[in-house]
Amino acid sequence: MLYTNARIENALKTQDIRVENGLITAIEDKLSPLPAEAVEDLGGKLVLPPFVEPHVHLDTTLTAGDPVWNMSGTLFEGIECWAKRKEKLSAADVKDRVRRAVRLYAANGVQFIRTHVDVTDPSLVALKAILEVREELRGLADIQVVAFPQEGILSFPNGKGLMEEAVKLGADAVGAIPHFEFTREYAVESLNYACELAARYGLLMDVHCDETDDDQSRGLETLATRALELGLKDRVTASHTCAMHSYNNAYVLKLMRLLKMSEINFVANPLVNTHLEGRVDTYPKRRGVTRVKELTAAGINVAFGNDDLFDPWYPMGCGTMRDTVYLGLHVTQMMGREEILNSYRFVTTNAARVLHLGDSYGLKAGNPASFVVMDAGDYYEALTNNVPVILSVRKGKIVARTCPARREVMG
Repeated sequence: MLYTNARIENALKTQDIRVENGLITAIEDKLSPLPAEAVEDLGGKLVLPPFVEPHVHLDTTLTAGDPVWNMSGTLFEGIECWAKRKEKLSAADVKDRVRRAVRLYAANGVQFIRTHVDVTDPSLVALKAILEVREELRGLADIQVVAFPQEGILSFPNGKGLMEEAVKLGADAVGAIPHFEFTREYAVESLNYACELAARYGLLMDVHCDETDDDQSRGLETLATRALELGLKDRVTASHTCAMHSYNNAYVLKLMRLLKMSEINFVANPLVNTHLEGRVDTYPKRRGVTRVKELTAAGINVAFGNDDLFDPWYPMGCGTMRDTVYLGLHVTQMMGREEILNSYRFVTTNAARVLHLGDSYGLKAGNPASFVVMDAGDYYEALTNNVPVILSVRKGKIVARTCPARREVMG
């Protein structure tokens, strides 16, 4: 298959992409069709590596209002709502919702997903169901599973045992939630345990870290220190880090040195954190999103995730990565032309680093023929006009195609 006139990652000129046996075999300015080779003219449209969702909860997706709505809009009421919903979890229920959510993602060009799965459940029903269904869905997306202790490791009965069981069942990464533990001491111990568990099993880590407006929530310093000391480094991701938004600048100046030394990744979730944070504020209200601009300027890897799709923590969401980038640029005040033009990296190359996808991710000869085509000439235009992903190709196979809407203004 030959795709012609592709504008790769905002390039000023177009190139052609040859795909053979599921691989990219050539990217050149002008390629002549081989005998009997099918050709698709992309007409100068933007071509990007496939989108990567670095942070979502597939086990909770599509459950908003069931059995109750989160009326306060807070993180903690969301946890209470989910605890009620967990009572009626079944493998069939989880698999059905995950299938629907992954298809939503696939339609929007997402081909890699990291999902946090609640393991504060003695039956581990959701974890087992997602580990089974991810093989079925591999044609649409690679799913990476984080063992996530929603109600704490030390603060939940047999929390440590459940975490290790989840790892033995096949989780890809170890999670933690230090800010939700009962005490500061529990928070530190939970991080020490999670880091040591990841090191022992050779796994990645992704911690819900300081997802609170409390400027005294300091799990990040412990996580970064342990990542450095244990040599885990960029295998570790700190998700949310909302408290960093409220830290005083003198403390952040000191913290930044440690963060750079540790080489850990960050995932911000602008949609959900601007919704959940600042709930105890009157005015001025804090935005609650971590210091993306400063972290990026320091050379620290930051990605954007959706976090939730229509669940107790977020009553909206449709599986597109566009919305989290669009809002993220606004709330972090990253609105310079180059910042906007290159912001696709938050949900492509940066997110791929979080998932440790390696050199096989990206648009170059020899890599899997996986990419998306957007109905625009560059990402600035795509983001501004909210254009669709018109083609998603995964390992040489077209997995989704969208025909752009035709609009007419009368008069």
